[in-house]
Amino acid sequence: MSWLAQLLHQDSVPHAMLIVSLVVSTGLVLGRLQAAGIRLGISGVLFSGLAFGHFGLNINAEVMHFLREFGLILFVYAIGLQVGPGFVSSFFKYGIRLNGLAAGIVMLGAAVTLAISWGADIPIPVAVGLFSGATTNTPSLAAAQQVLGSMSGVTAETLKMPGLGYAVAYPFGIVGIILSMLVVKKLFSVDVSVEADEFARHQQQVALPIWRDLAVENPNLSGRKIAEIPFFEAMGVVITRILPSGAGEVAIANPDTVLQVGDVVRLVGDISHLERMEMLVGPKANVVLHELNTTLQSKRLVVTNESAIHQTVGHLCVRYGVTISRVHRPDVEFSPNPAVRVRFGDELLVVGSPDALQAIELALGNSLEELSHPQIMPIFIGITLGVILGSLPIYLPGVPSALKLGMAGGPLLVAILLSRIGNWGTMTWHLPKSSNMILKDVGIVLFLACVGLHSGDQFVETLVQGDGFIWMGWAALITLLPLLLVGLLARFVFKINFLSLCGLLAGSMTDPPALAFANTFHPCAAVSIAYATVYPLVMILRILAAQLMISLTI
Repeated sequence: MSWLAQLLHQDSVPHAMLIVSLVVSTGLVLGRLQAAGIRLGISGVLFSGLAFGHFGLNINAEVMHFLREFGLILFVYAIGLQVGPGFVSSFFKYGIRLNGLAAGIVMLGAAVTLAISWGADIPIPVAVGLFSGATTNTPSLAAAQQVLGSMSGVTAETLKMPGLGYAVAYPFGIVGIILSMLVVKKLFSVDVSVEADEFARHQQQVALPIWRDLAVENPNLSGRKIAEIPFFEAMGVVITRILPSGAGEVAIANPDTVLQVGDVVRLVGDISHLERMEMLVGPKANVVLHELNTTLQSKRLVVTNESAIHQTVGHLCVRYGVTISRVHRPDVEFSPNPAVRVRFGDELLVVGSPDALQAIELALGNSLEELSHPQIMPIFIGITLGVILGSLPIYLPGVPSALKLGMAGGPLLVAILLSRIGNWGTMTWHLPKSSNMILKDVGIVLFLACVGLHSGDQFVETLVQGDGFIWMGWAALITLLPLLLVGLLARFVFKINFLSLCGLLAGSMTDPPALAFANTFHPCAAVSIAYATVYPLVMILRILAAQLMISLTI
C-alpha cells in the first residue's frame, strides 16, 4: 500500500487532483446533510477543505493558487451572465423601493463590519470574511480573497484570514436570516393569510394589455389579407384570433389570413386605438373567442428567440391567449405578475389551447438544441476581456495606489455588459441555464476547496484557542442588525407586505435556504417574486462592497 501513501502525500499532479476531488465530493455530501431544517449546501466544500487542511492533506501552493483564481473567474463570469439581463430591469421595472431597501441592508452590513473592525481591533481581512459568512454570500468572499492576494506585501497567513472569518460566521448567517423573519412576524402580529390575500388583490390591480373581440362589418375589409390593411400596423393593433363566419372553430390569425364580413376577430392593443377600431372594423362581438376553446393543455416552453426576450408576461398572455403560471430561473421558481419580463433561458409553464400553445412556442423559440449546445468561443472571449479589464489600473483622487477590478470584478463586469448585448453577429453571449449552472458550480467548488485547504491548518486553533467564538458573536451582529433595522423600517414606514418582506430579506443575503424557509409561511408567490427582484442588484453590491473594504482600508 506504499503507492497509496505516496499518492496521498507526494507533491504531484495526481496527488493534487485526488485531494481536490476528495474535498469537493465529501464537501458536497456534507452540504446535503440537514440539521434543524438547515443545510450548508455548496459551502460544505469549504468546511471539507478545512478538515483536510487541518490533518495535513494539502496540495502544492502554486497549484492551489491557480485553481483558486481559475475557479473564481469561472464563477463570477457565470454569475455576471446570470444576473446581467435582469440587473437594470429588476431595479427600474420591478421595484425601486424593494431594491433600495435591499441595497440598504448591504450598505449597513458593510458599515457594521467596518465599525466592528475598528472598535474591536479585528484585522480587516478577518472582518471582510465575517461580512461574507454572516451574509452567506460566497461571491463576496471570493472577491475579497482575490483583491487581498493582488496586493503587495500580503503574507500567506493574511490570505488565510478571510476564509477563517467566513467559516466561523457562516452557520449563524442562515439562522440569523430566519430569526429576523420570525422577529418581524412576532413584533407586528402578522396574519400570514391576510398578507397573502392582500398580495393577491394587489396583483389583480396590475394593468394588463387590452384585448377586444369585434365582429367584422366593414365591407371594405372583405376579401383582404390582414397584411394588406394598413391601419392595424399604424395603430399598433394586432389580430391574434379569428372565428370565420359560418365556421365553428377559432383559429390563430396571421398576416395571410383573409377577412370576410361576419368574421369575429380578437384585437390586442391600446384601449384608445381599440375604440377607434370599432368604427373601422365593427362593433363588439356577442361571443368571447377564448371561451369557445374548451380544450386546454399545459406545456413547458423555454425562451430562446431573441425577439421574445424582455417581453412582459402580461403582453405574451394577452397576445397569444394563454396563461403563464410559473417561471423557472436558476436558483428560483415563481408565479409571475404581468409586469415580469422574460429572459433568455427562462422556462415558462404555459396553459392554453393547442393552437395558442403552438403559436407562443414559435414566438418563444423553445429550441432545446440551442440550450444544450453552448458556444464555447464567446465564453473564452468574455473571460479574456474580463481579465484585461480586471488588470487595468484605476487611479482615484485621494487613494495612494492604483485600484484594480481584479479577477473577480473584471470578468463580472464584462459578463454583465455582454449579457445585455445578447448577440454579436453569429455569436451569442447568452449561456444556457444548465451550462451556466455547471460553469458556476465548478468554479465555486474549486475556489472553496482551495480556500479551505489553505486555511485548514489554523481553523481549529483559531476556533478553540483563539478569537473564533468572539468573531462568531460579532458576525451575528453583522447578520442581525441590518436585517432587523431594514425589516422594521420596511414594515413600519413603507408597509411592505410581510411575504414580500421575507423574500426581500432572503434575497438581500442571496440565500436559497432562507428562501425555502420563507416559502413555508404560505404558498403565495410574493416571497419568490421579491427574492428574484432584488437578487441581481444585491449580488453585484456584495461583491463590490467586499472589494472596496479591502482596497480602501489596507
